[in-house]
Amino acid sequence: MYEELIAPSFRGVAYVLRNDEVVLEYAGGCRDYANELPNTIDTKFASASAGKVFVAVGILQLIEKGKLRFEDTIGELIRIDWKDIDPGITVEQLLQHTSGIPDYFDETVMEEYEELWVDYPNYKIRQNDDLLPLFIDKPMMYPKGTKFQYNNTGYVVLAMIIERLTRQPFDEYLRENVFEPCNMSGTGYYELDRLPAKCAVNYVWCNSAEDLRTNIFCVDAKGTGAGGAFITVKDIANFWKGLLEGKLLSTEMTASMLKKHSGECDDPEEGYYGYGVWIIDGNGGEDIPYFQGCDPGVSFISEYNPNKNMISVYVSNYGDNVWKIARDIRNALN
Repeated sequence: MYEELIAPSFRGVAYVLRNDEVVLEYAGGCRDYANELPNTIDTKFASASAGKVFVAVGILQLIEKGKLRFEDTIGELIRIDWKDIDPGITVEQLLQHTSGIPDYFDETVMEEYEELWVDYPNYKIRQNDDLLPLFIDKPMMYPKGTKFQYNNTGYVVLAMIIERLTRQPFDEYLRENVFEPCNMSGTGYYELDRLPAKCAVNYVWCNSAEDLRTNIFCVDAKGTGAGGAFITVKDIANFWKGLLEGKLLSTEMTASMLKKHSGECDDPEEGYYGYGVWIIDGNGGEDIPYFQGCDPGVSFISEYNPNKNMISVYVSNYGDNVWKIARDIRNALN
C-alpha cells in the first residue's frame, strides 16, 4: 500500500514501522552515482539539522544528572568574550530557539548554505568552536526570550556546553550516551574527507537532474551541534524506541522534550517546537513530534505518530522531497 505513495524516481530510503512491525522498506537511487552503487536500507545517510535532536537529548541528560540547569546562562557556562551577544541567554532559550543569538546561517536572509563558505572555507569546520568566527562579531537578532526563530548557532552553543561540562567532544558524548544505548551502530559524525564504508555521497544539481556534483564544498567538513550526523534509517527507528522506552531520559523529561514550548505555528505542517523536535498538532489526538534536516543534496524527516503507533523515516542523498512522502503516508492513515 505505502509503496504506491513513493514515486519511482525517488532516490533515497523510506522505512516505516507500525506496532513495531515493518510496513514499508524502500530503497532507490545510488549512494555512489558514478560507480552505480545502489542505496540500501543499511546505507549511512547525512541528515543535516536532524542531529539537533541528539544534542537536545544530551543537554537534557546533563540536566537530569544535576550538572546543568535550564536557567544556566552561556556567560556562566562558556568563558569567552561574548562581545555584543547577551551572556544572559539561558540553556532553555537555546533549546527552544528563543535566544536571539546571531545565527551564522540565518535562513531568512541566506538562500543557500554553501554561501557561508565564500570567505571562510568549509574544510576548516571540524568542531563546534570552529564556527565561532561566523557569529561572534554579530549583534543579537532580537532581545533574548522575546520570540521564536529557528537558530543554528543556538545548537552549536549547546554542543559547546556539552563539551565544557563533560570534557570530551560532543560526538563522543553522544555516541556513549545516546547512540550506544539505542543500538545505533551506524550513526556518527564523520568527516567528509574520511568517510567510513557504506556512506552515501550527496548530490546537488548543476543544470539538470542528470547533471550532478557532490556537496563536499557546500557543507561543514564534519558535523557540529547544528547538525551533520550520518544515520541509518533503522538507527533512527531505534532512537525513537529508546527515547520512548526510557533508555535516554526519565518519563517526565521525555514528555517535556516532546511538549510544545515555542513557535507560532504559522504553518500547520511545520507546527511548534519542543526541545530538539518539531511538533504537529494532533487535531483531537496526541501531538506528533518529528525532526528534520535539509542541506544541499540532503533531505531528511522522521516522525513518531502516537495515534497510529508508527515510526517513519525518510531520507534522500539527492535532496528529493521527503516531506511530501511523509505527508502522503500520514494522510493515508487518517
